[in-house]
This record gives sequence, structure tokens and C-alpha cells, in this order.
Amino acid sequence: MGQIGRTVLLLLLCTSLSGIAMAADKGTKKGHGKDVKAMSQEQQIKIAESAAPARISKDATIMVYGQDGKFTEARKGSNGFTCIPTVNFRAKADPMCFDAAVGQWVDAMVNKKEKPENTVPGISYMAQGGYHWEKGGKILMEEEPGAKLVKEPPHWMIMWPFSAADTKLPSLPNPSGAYVMFDGNPYAHVMIYQDPTKMK
Repeated sequence: MGQIGRTVLLLLLCTSLSGIAMAADKGTKKGHGKDVKAMSQEQQIKIAESAAPARISKDATIMVYGQDGKFTEARKGSNGFTCIPTVNFRAKADPMCFDAAVGQWVDAMVNKKEKPENTVPGISYMAQGGYHWEKGGKILMEEEPGAKLVKEPPHWMIMWPFSAADTKLPSLPNPSGAYVMFDGNPYAHVMIYQDPTKMK
């Protein structure tokens, strides 16, 4: 990808991540999001880097919140990964590191496109864990009345339209540590409950 292409992708990604963060913040307790945005750039970088193994995060592009509350590039990377300090603004920071394909996946989801537009599987790391909504034995893409917020352990993801039927994986968290989230939806992907920072 050329320099212009990388610049366009980065701008697109910043817009998308800001959108997903604002959407996620609707169902959260106020306070933590403001705390993250109020942190120094150095603090945000440290949190963002904690999402992935050091061999990945040390060379990744780091996006943090600027004084205007919007994403800004704190450090330009060289390995195609981008790390951010939080996704959902919950009680515990949930930083994420991801490749360009996941950036396309997020952009499609935030803009409510029919399906993701990445043409190759994407990889995303959340070594501090994350959160999702559950209701009636299903994982929801968005909060609904009566839904329960569930804390996820450290994990990594393969962003590709997998299905439980094809992979023989369950569609809910289970003792195996792997499942298909959003099964039956174009945004389905594989979740692997495993601390990325301890992977060899």
C-alpha cells in the first residue's frame, strides 16, 4: 500500500474508532471515558501498548485522545498494527491492537454496512479483556433493554465471517476458550480466550 493509501486508511480508521467509541459509551457508566481522555499521552500510550504482545505493540501505530477528545496519532508505526487505549470506556480499560483488515471491519460495522469489506482475515488483540452484551442466551451487537454486560478475559480475535456450523465451534463462551461471536451475522468472528501477551 502506498503512502497515500496508508494516510487515507488511517484517517478512515480514526473516524471509525471515534464512532465505535461514542456508540459504546451510550451504555456505560460515565466517568471512565473522561478519565482516559484526561490521561497524559504517555499514560494512554502505555495502556494502548498493553493490548498486544510487546513484539507487536512496540512497532505499532498508537492512537490516543487529544485535548479535543478526538483520536490523534501519538506514534507512527511500521508493522501495520494500530493500538488504542480503550474501546468501550468501561470500569477497566479495554485497549485493542489490530491490523489494517480489522480497521476495514470496524469501519464497515460503525457505518452499518451490510457486511465487512476486508478481503483477508484480520487479527486483533485485547490482552486486558473486553466486554459484550448478552440476552436470552445470545450475544448482542448492541445494548438492548434487559441485556447483561459481560466482562471478557484477555483474548485475541480473527475477524472473518466464520460460522459455528462450519467451524464446529460454539456460539457462546465456553471452557474450550474459543467460540464464534455474532454467529449467523456477516460480522461473525472467532474469539479466543487466551492472553496475547503470554503467547510464544
